[in-house]
Amino acid sequence: MSLSRRNFLTRSTTAALAGAALGNKLAARSSTTLRSGELAAGLAPGVPGVDYRPVITPDGVALPFRIVDGVKVFHLVAEEVEHEFAPGMAVKAWGYNGRVHGPTIEALEGDRVRIYVTNRLDAPTTVHWHGLLIPAGMDGIGGLTQRPILPGETFRYEFTLRQHGTFMYHSHHDEMTQMALGMMGLFVIHPRHPSEPPPDRDYAYLLSEWRVEPGARRPDPNEMSDFNVLTLNAKIAPATSAIVARTGERVRIRVGNLSAMDHHPIHLHGHAFTVVETDGGAIPAAGRWPEVSVLVPTGSTRTFEFVADNPGDWALHCHMTHHVMTQMSHGIPNLVGVDASRFDEELERIAPSYADMGQHGHGGGNTSIPPNSLPMVGTRGPFGYITMSGMFTLLKVRDELREGVDPGWYEHPAGTVASPADPADLARDGIAMYRARANSPR
Repeated sequence: MSLSRRNFLTRSTTAALAGAALGNKLAARSSTTLRSGELAAGLAPGVPGVDYRPVITPDGVALPFRIVDGVKVFHLVAEEVEHEFAPGMAVKAWGYNGRVHGPTIEALEGDRVRIYVTNRLDAPTTVHWHGLLIPAGMDGIGGLTQRPILPGETFRYEFTLRQHGTFMYHSHHDEMTQMALGMMGLFVIHPRHPSEPPPDRDYAYLLSEWRVEPGARRPDPNEMSDFNVLTLNAKIAPATSAIVARTGERVRIRVGNLSAMDHHPIHLHGHAFTVVETDGGAIPAAGRWPEVSVLVPTGSTRTFEFVADNPGDWALHCHMTHHVMTQMSHGIPNLVGVDASRFDEELERIAPSYADMGQHGHGGGNTSIPPNSLPMVGTRGPFGYITMSGMFTLLKVRDELREGVDPGWYEHPAGTVASPADPADLARDGIAMYRARANSPR
């Protein structure tokens, strides 16, 4: 069905009024922590869209629940999963409920939750609720706080949520293997008495890293340092979905990091943001600080907010340069500047996983790759090849949006795109002319 401008504006106005009403309702609650006695007395379970604005997990889903006698009941199923990092590259991983990573668990501070965990793996497992303040017997460490969940068994975890913020869950039994194969997810708890209105957009990302040999179907859990697939919500660019915002909206981005070994400096283009929360809790207003990049240590979460006041397509990515690449090649000579084309053709016949850096780095992509693998970098963009993959996605800020519809590439106003300099301008500004040399084999 076509959407006229009038209908679009009417729907947008209705959505804005509904959002404002929710924001006013939540802001009216002045306390930022649960009042004395509330936990003991028991609280009504939070309702999405009424008591809190649900978080959006790009390329992910929320874990459904039902309410039984005032308790929110969830069900996680640990199982082998066929997972696609991006079209053309899929692996046999381990996850929850048919997904890698597992669905986002979302609730309200003070909720009583009951989480059943069914083990359909061929190995024992547990679930640890990373960062949550819960009874020791619910902490999910195999051999220490519980016996492992054996294949075919279902265990019950139950506790009251005593805090709010962005947290995570993951296997804590043979975690080197099970986390390396994908057994993790996000756990978001909204405040029951927020001191500020909710953001207009609330996004959540989980960072992870993998070792997948070119052409392989199973991630290597024995890797300790040389990870070559770096993911946002278990996807790599170009398969990472863009996030969107209308000009002037307040946007929150939550980032959790369960990478095995690496911290990730997450950088947002076109906007400065304020770091408002860690997994230890909300940062008081006087202690918040402005950034354009925030370091997310392994095992931690960071939450930042900004006003989307700069229209365009803006990159959001890890600023470690090898983390915006995929299946990087290592231990080979640096052949930048060398015409190795004939050598490549011969070597690839006997070593299919070989991929050199090309004569000009990785800018042109690499088309000769093994099956079930991807080029080290990039995808096509509006001006050519975007030489980033891995932990890379886009924030698309527009004056008008159709909800649920990607707005496409940004249409730049005239005169706002970098372009080849006019010789007359160079002469006027005293810039010496430079003539590029033709490329020639050495």
